Amino acid sequence: MKTAPASIAARLSLIAAAGLLGACSSMGPAPMAFSQSSLPDPIKVPAGNRLAWETTGTGEITYECRDKAGMPGQTEWVFVGPKAVLTDRAGKAVGSYYGPPATWEALDGSKLTATQLAVAPAGVGNLPYQLVKANPATGSGALVGVTYIQRVALKGGVAPAVECNAGKRGQRETVAYQADYLFWKAL
Repeated sequence: MKTAPASIAARLSLIAAAGLLGACSSMGPAPMAFSQSSLPDPIKVPAGNRLAWETTGTGEITYECRDKAGMPGQTEWVFVGPKAVLTDRAGKAVGSYYGPPATWEALDGSKLTATQLAVAPAGVGNLPYQLVKANPATGSGALVGVTYIQRVALKGGVAPAVECNAGKRGQRETVAYQADYLFWKAL
């Protein structure tokens, strides 16, 4: 039985389409475009950068009761440092965030520190939004080439509600917090 040329072309088109669909499905889902439109202007990442990695940090912030600078006899809770596990959007641990100095470290061994550029209020009881400029990463992996990091979607982390007074000077308290850390790279 002879097959008409049009029928052969149709079959080849179907085979090619199936091959393309298979190849595309093996690449995983296309990344969603992230919009900064709802974020305060001071913490928006400049044009010329793309979102490269999204993580959620869950952990604690440590504060210490200390004398207020230049105010004899007065005390306040002072930020000591963070300690958090970074997870990807599927909830898998991918790194950690700790300090001082503020350090992001991926499980692949790459790590970096950064310099704060801006903060903006993120609601009562929450740490502020933050934009930092990344210093060059060490090691090789996910953090190499990161230019900026944003801290968004904040929950908690502010100084303890318990009183800090002369009797508690030197005592430390930890508070729970959660935040999304968005890592950006140059285009």
